[in-house]
Amino acid sequence: MVDAGMKRIGFLSFGHWGPVQGSRTPSAGDALLQGIDLAVAAEELGINGAFFRVHHFARQQASPFPLLAAIAARTSRIEMGTGVIDMRYENPLYMAEEAAATDLISQGRLQLGISRGSPEPALHGARYFGYAPAEGEDDSAMARRHTAVFRHAIAGHGVAEADPSFMGGGRGLLPIQPTSPGLPRRIWWGAGTRKTAVWAAEQGMNLMSSTLLTEDTGVPFDQLQAEQISMFREAWAAAGHGFEPRVSVSRSIIPVVDAEDEHYFGLRAQVENRDQVGMLDGALSRFGKSYVGPPDALAEELAQDAAVQAADTVLVTVPNQLGVEYNVKLLRNIAKYVAPAIGWEAPSA
Repeated sequence: MVDAGMKRIGFLSFGHWGPVQGSRTPSAGDALLQGIDLAVAAEELGINGAFFRVHHFARQQASPFPLLAAIAARTSRIEMGTGVIDMRYENPLYMAEEAAATDLISQGRLQLGISRGSPEPALHGARYFGYAPAEGEDDSAMARRHTAVFRHAIAGHGVAEADPSFMGGGRGLLPIQPTSPGLPRRIWWGAGTRKTAVWAAEQGMNLMSSTLLTEDTGVPFDQLQAEQISMFREAWAAAGHGFEPRVSVSRSIIPVVDAEDEHYFGLRAQVENRDQVGMLDGALSRFGKSYVGPPDALAEELAQDAAVQAADTVLVTVPNQLGVEYNVKLLRNIAKYVAPAIGWEAPSA
């Protein structure tokens, strides 16, 4: 097990697949099976988490629970989770059943990242799943409404009126089945701004913050993200939830240790070594830089990253289309050369 005060390292796979030149994941089946194999190998390396992005109408992971359940059945220690599920698309009660079943299979290792979702290929995609904002709602409000129903259900509260003719005359509200004790404390909200991080804290959800913030104040990305984390923790303390929250940040980390790394990522080190600022969904947004280069230099830079230091969990985005073998090597190099600089240690057996 990992000590509560120790840094955790996980990988975050975007789950891309497609028959394109150089891809080692030409099909959806390849992406799914390789995701399982990478999680198993990551556990053997001592990596703490296996997380997957969820994106509809794209060649990525769209329905994560079969994948997460398969990983749970093949592993015994590593956490598995999402980053993030778009709650606009979800039937909250069916999702509560799937999440509880997956968590039971994992024996309490599911870490479920959810949010309003990110820009997507489909125009108003959730409507094709049967979900549209109610009168007076926008997409964000609908996602939060679905989230409230989901969280109410996973906490074991009744949600459906009992049929007296089936229940021997009994009445009352029935909860979904199964339920998994402890899961309500392992829900994370993917927050793109400081304001949504405060809202997540008030709601009692952990904070998941990526390499993108949909706001910009002119300060470096890591400082803006560290401010987001600080505001989250202050709001959490004020809310008095009675347990300590977790906070994750995502980073692109590529130690260049051999010719293969240089071939794939040498140029990237030159063009992505600084923050980027641009418009996204009509908002001025700041994108965090990538950490690409010699391992000792990356270790020093990450040790100075204010948000990495403020978080308890770092999710490393992996180039999943390069296949399991390459990504195992990548994670091994991060674990060996880089992660110790931010306070990580491989968990004891």
